[in-house]
Parts: sequence; structure tokens; C-alpha cells
Amino acid sequence: MSAFPLSLLEFQRQFPDEAACAAYLAKQRWPEGFVCPACGGTRGWPLTTKRWTTECAECGRQTSVTAGTVMHRSKLPLTVWFWATYLMATHSNGISAVQIWSQLGLGSYKTAWLLCAKLRSAMVDPNRTSLSGLVEMDETTIPFRTHDDPPAGGKGRSHQGKMLIVGAVEVTNGGPGRIRLRGISDFSAETLAGVVTDTVAPGSTIKTDGWAGYGASADVAHDPHVIGPMAAHIVLPWVHRVFSNLKTWALGVYHGLRRKHMQAYLDEFVFRFNRRRTRHAAFRSLLGIAVTKGPITYDMLIAPEAKG
Repeated sequence: MSAFPLSLLEFQRQFPDEAACAAYLAKQRWPEGFVCPACGGTRGWPLTTKRWTTECAECGRQTSVTAGTVMHRSKLPLTVWFWATYLMATHSNGISAVQIWSQLGLGSYKTAWLLCAKLRSAMVDPNRTSLSGLVEMDETTIPFRTHDDPPAGGKGRSHQGKMLIVGAVEVTNGGPGRIRLRGISDFSAETLAGVVTDTVAPGSTIKTDGWAGYGASADVAHDPHVIGPMAAHIVLPWVHRVFSNLKTWALGVYHGLRRKHMQAYLDEFVFRFNRRRTRHAAFRSLLGIAVTKGPITYDMLIAPEAKG
């Protein structure tokens, strides 16, 4: 059997039950063997009275395989978590909470949404490196939708009803490599300089359409190409292809994005795009981040809604 399940049947054979899922999680979380999160002890024994739980021989702390992860205190079976992870990580176009709700037979849409949102929160590797070399950067807008309305927005460069996004594409061997997408409040020099600092490694070169805001970063070279709006996709082909794919995906999978949690959906798109050539390995990547991410509660997930 391959290291990663390459088909639904292979996935089912590799993770047929809770025990198989728990063993895989334990290996992901403690590749060198159990380590107590409280005292760092490496000796422990499994408890027969609590499923998938180990008691530390040093301090007596009891730790389940899901404690302290995005699956912390979840009442869903591990098999449901694994199926949802596999579908979200490997589906070429992504999969919505409505589809997860239907395909996994969950009790409510809220349960499916919470499951997807927790996995989506684990789609940013905290150890990922900045883009480097030649990096195309540009901005775009996406019309957002309300609870009752289809996607709609102001005309032209109006920001009314639109979400502002800046994108960056690492150009390697004449083609697109890794990408980043960031929701922003405006296209000012201060905002764009912050994105460049957080996204692009020092010593790199950013290629833009000549917008002066990108010139505020002192750590990267700026290669501006002053162009008209109709020629942007010619001078910056890869970042505009990413924008086009993003908009198609947003409409096709989610029927338009909402302003709330926009960054989480951008992170999902980036996660899938950056692993487009290793889609099945993305399953392991997502679970690997999920077991180190830390607990994510419902209140934490809906907190952005309070900001409007």
C-alpha cells in the first residue's frame, strides 16, 4: 500500500475504523513515541478505561490522542474527521460544508460547517517559508454576498460591495510555484508594504503593475511595469491566472464568498493550489498541522463575525 491513499477504496482499507485512525494520529503527533504535553516525559501506558488515552508515568497526566488539537473534545468519530480531511484535502475543486453534511450523513449543517471550519483553520502551516526569487504581486476585488443576495458589487474600481485582495505568486522555471492571498482593507502603501514584509523573503524581487504602494518595502527589489488595466494579465500572467481561478472556485463551490471568514477561504484556496501536484500527500499535511494547531472552539471561529 502507498504512503498516501490514492483512491477512496484505498483510503477505506487504510482507515477502516476508529482504532486505525487513532493509531495514525498518534504517529503523526508523536513520531518518536509518546511525549507528555505537561512535563515532557516519554514514558506512559495506554488506559483501558479511556479510549485512545495515555497516562504519563512521570506526572500522571492523561492525554488523549486528540487532546490539544483541532479535534479537541469533539464528539464526532475519528472516521468522520478522517473522511472530511481526505475530501477537503484531495478534492480538486474543494468541497462545501453542504456537501460534507450530505456525503457524511451528519446530523446538521452546523456540525458540518464547524467540522470544515476547524479543518480550514489548519490549512496554514505555521512553519511555511516566505516566497522568494521573482514574485508577481497585484491586487483584485471579489464581489461578496449577503445572506439573501447573490454576489454583487460596485462598478469599476469602486470598493462598494467588494472584498479587497492582494495576491503573490512565486515564479519558478517560467511558471507558477507557491502562492499567497491576503484580504486587506485598502490598497495603501502602508498596507501593501506590510503584506510584502509578511509574504516575500528579503532579497527577492517583486514584479508589479507599477502601483507605487509596493515601493515602500526596503528589503525587496521592486520591478514595476506601468501598464493599462487591459494589459495587466499580459505583464503579470500568473497572479492574474490565480485571481481568475480563485473567482471561478468561489462561485462554483460556494456560490460566492461572504465577507465573514474571507481569509479562511483564501487560505483554503492557497493550501490546495500549493499542493496541486501532491494532492494526496495533502491529506497527511492537513492532519499533521491539525494535530499541532491547538484547540479551535466554535466561539473562536465565529469571532470574526462580530467585527462585521
